[in-house]
Amino acid sequence: MLQYPKIDPVIFELGPLQLRWYSLMYIIGLMACYYFFKYASRKGTLKLNNQEIESVMLYGLIGMILGARLTYVFVYNADHYLQHPGEILATWKGGLSAHGAMIGIAAGVLIFCKRFNKSFFNITDHMVTIAPVGLGFGRIGNFINGELWGRVTDSPLGMIFPDAGPFPRHPSQLYESVFEGWVLLAIMLLFYRKRPRTGLASGFFLIFYGTFRFFIEFFREPDAQLGEVLGPFSMGQVLCAIMWVLGVLIITLTANRQDHKPA
Repeated sequence: MLQYPKIDPVIFELGPLQLRWYSLMYIIGLMACYYFFKYASRKGTLKLNNQEIESVMLYGLIGMILGARLTYVFVYNADHYLQHPGEILATWKGGLSAHGAMIGIAAGVLIFCKRFNKSFFNITDHMVTIAPVGLGFGRIGNFINGELWGRVTDSPLGMIFPDAGPFPRHPSQLYESVFEGWVLLAIMLLFYRKRPRTGLASGFFLIFYGTFRFFIEFFREPDAQLGEVLGPFSMGQVLCAIMWVLGVLIITLTANRQDHKPA
């Protein structure tokens, strides 16, 4: 059994203000996206100028926050929030959905593209290339917070989390960080290097992320308020199956487009 490292989730406090490790992980992910977009713009693969990059980042950020929160509220814990609607905006109490964040980002980017007549898949192909950085660091933030732990195990990788009872559990946050973060990043950077047709990277990102997340869910403790929702499968796995379908649809639809220029 491994020893869980007790890391203070708060890096430092200044009066009522706090900088938490989890927040820092989000900042790292956003900065990685911003600088990768600028790099891709200079190379000519991303068809946005610096001002447009800042705008689409803002649209995506707003979409991410709304999507992550609203999906958690209405998909993962609807009964509670319908009884306590005043807590819907209380994000500081926790409750964000990675799947919802992706939906929100896609919606924000789509609104930006409609407003400024830009290519949706040109932007999302670049976004999914660097998104695993945020996903990987975000799961490390979950680990430091001691949340979203795994199922009880007798594996030598098991850890006793402070708020998860006396039994060792899979550090599933770290499994997700490795596969949804760093392994997926290597795959997506390979796609970027090969310059596939527009839309292909976006479609395969959904398939690869959905696959990694689906199988890691077998090691992750399901949300207490939901448990398994479809036979032995969790809500996260159901959403991953939807991601597979969307990924295949995107690959198929973009294959039929006349414009097969690289993203």
